[in-house]
Amino acid sequence: MSSTTSLRARRRAGALLCAGVLAGGTLAASPATSAPEPDDRAGSAAVAPAPNRGMAASPAEPNADGYDSFIVTYKETAANSTAKGRAHAWGKAAKEAGVSVKELRETALGSHVIQADRTLDKSESAAFMADLKASGAVDAVEPNAIMTANALSPVDALYSQQWGFTGVNGMRVPGAWDSTTGAGMIVGVIDTGQTYHSDLNANTVPGYDFISSSTVSRDGGGRDANPADEGDWFLAGECGQPLGSDSSWHGTHVAGTIAAVANTQGVVGVAPNAKIKHARVLGKCGGSLADIADAIVWSAGGSVPGVPNNPTPVDVINMSLGGSGTCGTTYQNAINSAVGRGVPVVVAAGNENRDASLTRPANCQNTITVAASDSNGNRSSFSNYGASVDVTAPGSAIISTINTGTTTPAGEGYTKYNGTSMATPHVAGTVALMLAKNSSLTPSQVESTLKTNARAMPGVCSGGCGAGLVDATRTLNALGGGATPTPTPTPTPTPTTVLVNGGFESGTTGWTGAPSDFVMTDSAAAKSGSRFGVLNGYGRSNTGTIDQRVTVPASGASLTYSVQVGTDETTSYSRYDTLSVQVVDGYYGTYTLKSHSNLDRGPYTTHAVDLSRFAGKTVTLRFKGTENYSAATVFRIDDVSVTAR
Repeated sequence: MSSTTSLRARRRAGALLCAGVLAGGTLAASPATSAPEPDDRAGSAAVAPAPNRGMAASPAEPNADGYDSFIVTYKETAANSTAKGRAHAWGKAAKEAGVSVKELRETALGSHVIQADRTLDKSESAAFMADLKASGAVDAVEPNAIMTANALSPVDALYSQQWGFTGVNGMRVPGAWDSTTGAGMIVGVIDTGQTYHSDLNANTVPGYDFISSSTVSRDGGGRDANPADEGDWFLAGECGQPLGSDSSWHGTHVAGTIAAVANTQGVVGVAPNAKIKHARVLGKCGGSLADIADAIVWSAGGSVPGVPNNPTPVDVINMSLGGSGTCGTTYQNAINSAVGRGVPVVVAAGNENRDASLTRPANCQNTITVAASDSNGNRSSFSNYGASVDVTAPGSAIISTINTGTTTPAGEGYTKYNGTSMATPHVAGTVALMLAKNSSLTPSQVESTLKTNARAMPGVCSGGCGAGLVDATRTLNALGGGATPTPTPTPTPTPTTVLVNGGFESGTTGWTGAPSDFVMTDSAAAKSGSRFGVLNGYGRSNTGTIDQRVTVPASGASLTYSVQVGTDETTSYSRYDTLSVQVVDGYYGTYTLKSHSNLDRGPYTTHAVDLSRFAGKTVTLRFKGTENYSAATVFRIDDVSVTAR
């Protein structure tokens, strides 16, 4: 144990002081000439033969045999603060199931992944989870389900144009380029990872490999800073499939639709001057829910235990992946975390020709769910549909970047794929254009603007295609041009905060908290003034909160705060003690918008969180500090404000 007593004393005294684009080729301004010329090298080496994906329109359910891994959210107790204590929670359940269980890791959302030594079938899994819940130590548990890429069998690789951009039933992309080509935006692609491609390299920024299974990753195992796609091929009889499959290079194809460089060769992306950041989560047989959830949080700028912080958080997330089942706590909390940071999450509706409400993450809240259309303007025959769908975009016979390797990476090329996986990056690219033109748009404003400016499906859509076909030109035009000159100078209004006593200079006025002595006076330890809020610092298991009820303006608002972390913990990789910045929204639940931990030790840092999703609501703003049983960590909070947009 570290010097717990001394830090606790320092907490009371408040005296622990702070220690101290590479752009692609430009596009012509005129809509009539801004579309890139189609590649006339049909049949040349640059165009890859369509790989044998071995995937039917309704591929085998990857979780059909059951589950061997589960995501557990424990209650916040002293016993559950240690691995040994948590083991007591699943010990009886493991014995009843006849399995040996081990804990693998903590997730970005504070849950833990556990693994059994054999696969439990669906009924065994249900019984195991019920026994876990019955232990009284668990808040929630769900299978760590496998998700797969939402692509179907590719079609003929020969092409004459990118019909989804310029065709009569396409998305009318060229006119949007009169406003912007996406410079300054980063699009997160949570998929199979990246491959070398001259149409993508200049627009790719460093990402991360989140695959925790060496069997799935094929790169030696373990998470690392290299999101290279090692290939997702498999043999007949593997992955629940009767036939084998070549590698899909799915993430490369998706990336090309979003931001392939405008360089006179190959294809061009919807946002050709945006950047791509890959978070690799899919490999052989798919990828796990826990890995995907961590990738969502990290991509948007959140912290993940054992993973370096993302130096360049993304502006929009593309997830062309999915699986059967309800959304679940893990998926929803990860998505809420991203949206709470102001990052829209665009997801595929799925390819089973059924109601999208049966597919996750298409059925999760706070997503922009995309169905697919064909070149005749009809809903693609494979595309899911229904009330969960928000908009539709081109998804049949979509030409994009690819690798030519059948198993491991080889040369670069282009090919056509079908799928809602191909429709989704059309929309993510459009969102990048929108945010490049108006960076203040909230995720809800992005979604409503896309829907309001979509056009009716040109062809037939049975079952529901959301607001219709995305119209990129109309959407960008709806955001307006530049600022209109003001006839006479107008003083810039001073932003007003709707939060009371954000600097704690009036003591606890406006705030409630537990324990009650959450305000301290020490000008040397405050960010400004002489007082600040403080949580934890005892060196024993405890939880503290500092709350204030606020009404978020109808126009939206931003929460700004400064936090300083002092700790006696010596670890450089484990989040033992945490501070969660939360909004309690009554019946709708508690949302964690940002988190800090003992790993963030150092001087005060200032953070901003978008609250616009709560516009017009009266909610509770909460800072929640949780400290484990050992070394002390103190969280100091100062200069809190909620400012109307």
